[in-house]
Amino acid sequence: MTPENLFPKAGPSDWEQITRNLNEKGYALIPGWLTEEQCRTLIENYNETSAYRKTVVMERYRFGMGEYKYFDYPLPRIVQTTREEIYPKLVPVANLWMKVLGTDVRFPGTHPELQQQCHENGQLKPTPLILKYGPGGYNTLHQDLYGDVFFPLQAVLFLNQAGSDYDGGEFVLTEQVPRAQSRAIVLRPGKGDMLIFTTNFRPARGKKGYYRIHMRHGVSEVTRGERHTLGIIFHDAVS
Repeated sequence: MTPENLFPKAGPSDWEQITRNLNEKGYALIPGWLTEEQCRTLIENYNETSAYRKTVVMERYRFGMGEYKYFDYPLPRIVQTTREEIYPKLVPVANLWMKVLGTDVRFPGTHPELQQQCHENGQLKPTPLILKYGPGGYNTLHQDLYGDVFFPLQAVLFLNQAGSDYDGGEFVLTEQVPRAQSRAIVLRPGKGDMLIFTTNFRPARGKKGYYRIHMRHGVSEVTRGERHTLGIIFHDAVS
């Protein structure tokens, strides 16, 4: 299977809707990005220690309960191709956000160029990761920044089916609007679905122009079964 045929293709109209959702909500869902076989392969390879650079047990750092592993370079083809195919689609959104918020930050058109910026800033370590939760597992609200250079959008791919493989384990986003209470968004994508969401903040239009809505993400408690997800973060890490 060639890289060009690795994933189903979203057409121009699909990306127009994805872009609208990102701009209006800070997240967008792409159903069926991974096949059943691809999900199964990623889960089966979880214990292949040579594929990973670091394992984190969440309880040790009060991140939650569960475990995740950062892939090492070279990334598995399915991870590398997802990173390279999705990034250029998101650059126009990211650059628009930076422009309306009045920052000087602009992101390059290709993922290798973003990696070069990261490496020049001392961010050399890959950030894509696979996460595993069992009963009682959860992930506290957080942001995945990893250094001064960070791309404002990232993705998570769901490798198990909610309701049959596990219960609970909803994906949670919170919005912090200035001078207002936080709002929670609870999502339950299906197996193979990709969720794109903001890494740190998104712009919103107010009476006096655009302002930042800060967002965090996490996972609610898994009450039954096992839940695996693949996290695609586009920038590299300092450590």
